[in-house]
Amino acid sequence: MHNHFDQEYLRPAVLLAVLAHPDDETFGTGGTLALYARRGAQVYLVCATRGEVGDVDPKYLRGFDSVAARREAELRCAAEKLGLSGVYFLNYRDSGMPGSPDNQHPQALAAQPVEVVAQEVAGYIRLLKPQVVLTFDPIGGYRHPDHIAIHHATVRAFHLAADVDFADSRVLQPYQADKLYFHNMPRGLLRLMVRGMRLIGRDPTKFGRNKDIDLASIAEVSFPTHAVVNYQPVAVLRDEASACHASQGGEGMVGGIFGTLRRWFASRETYMRAEPAPQNNRIERDLFEGLAVTYLNDGKGAKA
Repeated sequence: MHNHFDQEYLRPAVLLAVLAHPDDETFGTGGTLALYARRGAQVYLVCATRGEVGDVDPKYLRGFDSVAARREAELRCAAEKLGLSGVYFLNYRDSGMPGSPDNQHPQALAAQPVEVVAQEVAGYIRLLKPQVVLTFDPIGGYRHPDHIAIHHATVRAFHLAADVDFADSRVLQPYQADKLYFHNMPRGLLRLMVRGMRLIGRDPTKFGRNKDIDLASIAEVSFPTHAVVNYQPVAVLRDEASACHASQGGEGMVGGIFGTLRRWFASRETYMRAEPAPQNNRIERDLFEGLAVTYLNDGKGAKA
């Protein structure tokens, strides 16, 4: 219970996800974003590209003049389902998977200097004033060049936004976010998948639609888990957002027994806390834990 004095100093809860492509916000962190939006936090997304290089069946391009236009529309659909307060694009180009010619495109995200991208992200941190910032882990989940690039840029931006010597294009005041988290994939589950694939004669080093994801090597890279978000109360919203990304197979993740089981038993997203460095082994259940924030939909204020 907080008194009136406490109320005056509570800040609105603000969460910012900084990611690479349309669908990253849903397939990776969608449950978390929907949960905090439902609680009344202001939840924002900075998306670095429009996923121009993603594989899209021609049937999904009817009515759209490009893959980018289709995927941006899918993202805006998902953002509405998740309850996001705003979506911002950095306007870089999708770099494609490692070793593809798209890596070398002049506008490709992965081809940009980290400092340049970081300055743009830092500008959004100053503008939106999040307490909590989310991005990918150091290998970008599955070693996508854009995921890794935006990881490095966000880590740099987290500190740059607070630097009094950095003048961003909007001439905004320095701002220090409180926490930085990396979304990570549970390695135990990945190792089970690798074992299962080998048992049925499939090669776990050639996973995915284009056989260009090495699940076996990814499963061997381990990052600590410092926070677990149970998003089961909003799992249906995450599923609705997934369905928005039809061109990327999102509809197939929703229905049937698989979708039901995932909603009930696996409605969790896991995070490594990068800033501030954890001081103990306790697992956080709330990304705003320890911060004095208020959620707009209840008007009461709550210290996490």
